[in-house]
Amino acid sequence: MKSKPFSFLKYPVLNLVILTIISLFFFRMIKLHSRMETDLDKYMPQTHPAFVYSNLAEDIFNIRNGVIIAIENPAGIYNTTTLDKIKNLTRELGKMAEINKNDVTSLYTVDNIIGTEEGMDVKSFYKRSPGTPEKLADLRNNVRHNEMVFGRIVSDDETVSVIVASIDDDVFSQQFYRNILKLVESFEGPEKLYVAGTPIVEGTMAYLGPQDMKKMVPIVIVIITLVLLIVLRSVRNTIFTLLVVLFSTIWTFGLMAAVGIPIYAVSTMIPVMLIAIGVAYGIHLYSHLELHLRENPNDDKQIAITNMLKSMWKPVMMTSVTTAVGFLSLLTSEVYPIKYFGIFTAFGVMLAMVFSLVLIPSGIMVFGMPRRKSVKVLKQSSKSPVSFRLADTIVRYKILTPLLTAIIIVVALYGIGQIWINSSFLEKFEKDSDIVLTDQFINEHFGGTSTLNVIIESDKPNRLKQPDVLRAISRLQSDVEILSMVGNSFSLADYLQRMNKVMHADNDDYNIIPDSKELIAQYLLLYEMSGDPDNLWKVVDYQYSKANLTFQIKSDNSKVIKEVIARIENHRPDFEALNLKLNYAGSGYKALVFTDLILEGQIKSLVISLFIIIILLSVMFKKVWVGLIGSIPIILTALISFGVMGLLNIPLSTTTALLSSIAMGIGIDYAVHFIERYRIYAAETSDKTTTIRLTMQHSGRAITYNALVVIAGFLVLLFSVFPPNRQLGALVSLNMFTSFLGTLTIMLLLLAKSNLYFKTRKE
Repeated sequence: MKSKPFSFLKYPVLNLVILTIISLFFFRMIKLHSRMETDLDKYMPQTHPAFVYSNLAEDIFNIRNGVIIAIENPAGIYNTTTLDKIKNLTRELGKMAEINKNDVTSLYTVDNIIGTEEGMDVKSFYKRSPGTPEKLADLRNNVRHNEMVFGRIVSDDETVSVIVASIDDDVFSQQFYRNILKLVESFEGPEKLYVAGTPIVEGTMAYLGPQDMKKMVPIVIVIITLVLLIVLRSVRNTIFTLLVVLFSTIWTFGLMAAVGIPIYAVSTMIPVMLIAIGVAYGIHLYSHLELHLRENPNDDKQIAITNMLKSMWKPVMMTSVTTAVGFLSLLTSEVYPIKYFGIFTAFGVMLAMVFSLVLIPSGIMVFGMPRRKSVKVLKQSSKSPVSFRLADTIVRYKILTPLLTAIIIVVALYGIGQIWINSSFLEKFEKDSDIVLTDQFINEHFGGTSTLNVIIESDKPNRLKQPDVLRAISRLQSDVEILSMVGNSFSLADYLQRMNKVMHADNDDYNIIPDSKELIAQYLLLYEMSGDPDNLWKVVDYQYSKANLTFQIKSDNSKVIKEVIARIENHRPDFEALNLKLNYAGSGYKALVFTDLILEGQIKSLVISLFIIIILLSVMFKKVWVGLIGSIPIILTALISFGVMGLLNIPLSTTTALLSSIAMGIGIDYAVHFIERYRIYAAETSDKTTTIRLTMQHSGRAITYNALVVIAGFLVLLFSVFPPNRQLGALVSLNMFTSFLGTLTIMLLLLAKSNLYFKTRKE
């Protein structure tokens, strides 16, 4: 008796045509509207109190990230040609639409505070590049005796000078990035120029991200295709399995482009996720079809396909729902790249489910089933198949599995205690990459390419003119600068110390904060009258009630920034005793808050996804114990994964923070397929040994193939130019192996021990 086909199978050609047309539409959306986002500020919720305060302080003090250009002349910068280049490059930067000329700081524009017979004067170091040895010597001498410039704008060895062009976050673009690099290149020779700074790091990532994706995708396709050909042993089956992945990926990125969601660095992981998931569905469907045809070789394609769908739609649907829930748990994160990764990967997972249940059967209906050599029914084979022998071995040595599992858990828990978080953008690159080497070069010669801003506040106007307050700021600067990773600091105290010195004939003994608040007020008034007040307003507000103290740091590593903040916090009691508040602002601080959000989101995601998955499994299989047993492999996988991270000193970042959801989202598939098939065979045979053997033969076989393909797919990430992506590839491959192994060992033993699907409780 023939089974009636699912209704959509009546129009297989129409199904294929409709899916192809819609896919072409989404592909066009990707071409027209997709964009890469690397601005760290756009990664975070601007409503967060820390970001609201930081943004306010940035507006008050004009705190901006800067493009840093270093000009190196090994023979020394004090020659007419090099000084001309500093001047001309400064001017050219000021002409760019994205840069305000007043926000370009260099030896050509920086203020030189000097004492005169009439009092104080503020002027530039040079307007025309000195052309005589005497004038060049005067310039060198002026720089050497100006603590606000020497070591900050000109290196101590006088071979390098920097130009800093501050820009707003919303003006940076790939075109601007290319224009900067092109401009700098035009000034090369004989001097060597280096370009660094947060915008350049972000711009380099925005450029390399798509390039990395273009390189990895073909490799993924080739490797997955080869593995599928080996596993499925059919070109036709391989093609349709890959089409499931291709269509779900195109639709996912097409929707992102259509609703205006940018591509973040972690978004480049979505195709690899969908490859792993979509391929798994295809493998399970084709594996069932093959086993059915072995036992029913005379069935035509309509009967065979209908049997495949009737038997497999439920586990495929259940795995897609549980997988989607694992990824949707990332919605608890306040970090936008992680949140959007969760949403759109979940969307892609559901698409992969639909395409698997529509595209694969439709493809078989249109193109027919692949020719296969006749195979004896395994249950009638004289020789016990490998799957049977594996099942018997696991049951026979049932004490060994829990013992090894316990040892692994203990080691993993120790490793988890060593985990740390890092939001560094620079450490996403190779240590020997140009961007990293350039950053190191500038850090070696100057204060640092990263900054941390400390905002000092008083409720009273003019409080920042008081000697005791300025001395407290100066003490804070001196103490924090002791740290090896802190280069320089800059504040209102530096202005007062410089002014006090020049007003006492450049006597170094007076490079201190004046004792008189009246004298301090007089110095500041003189500066406002003779200098550029805009520079002063970068370190203090108009009412002298808020001050901005900037620390230059030689790394954007989260550990380093935390160490600096911990040192600053030691001075908080001193400032509170002066009725002053300490707060933080700027990109360095926001990056640190960013790491806390990653950790908070990771914990929430783990707890929520695990809780929901247990409930879903309990509801799907109508047994609470099944939900608990089914969650064991993914719990073990998460423990092992984070334990390995801690043991290998791999930090938790925006990329590796995805591990728990990937482990749960993909790993749970194995448990669902295995439990569903175990339940079916338990009902059919009523014999535990036979049930275990047949389940291992059916789902165990498909899970093994699935794990091989997924591991092969994720190992492709080892070819990424970004170290965190390589780490993710290795860790996810480990996750898939442990999920696969945990399902076929510890979960199998728990199912057998529990007797959940057998009437008797006896062994």
